[in-house]
Amino acid sequence: MVHRLVVSYGTPEDPAAFDSYYRETHTPLALKQPGLVRLTFGHGQAMDPAQPAPYLVAELDFDSEAAMGQALTSPEGRAAGADLANFATGGVSFVHFEVQTAS
Repeated sequence: MVHRLVVSYGTPEDPAAFDSYYRETHTPLALKQPGLVRLTFGHGQAMDPAQPAPYLVAELDFDSEAAMGQALTSPEGRAAGADLANFATGGVSFVHFEVQTAS
């Protein structure tokens, strides 16, 4: 089973600065978390223009919810969490879940 943490970022004050910081500083910090299996991210585009999409969505995969918890409370996870104040000027939200596959 995969346990996924989804991080949604609101539109930042300076999108170009956000993108640069996210790629060059925050992503390397996030990748250091123990137990992280995969990190993907992208700029969202709303299917319905009446509903705004997050500016950027990141998905972090772990082997289990326990592994995610250990990663987030590790020194590396705490460093990545503390770094949010340096660039996430549009706000940030988190959800997590066990990934299920439809057949």
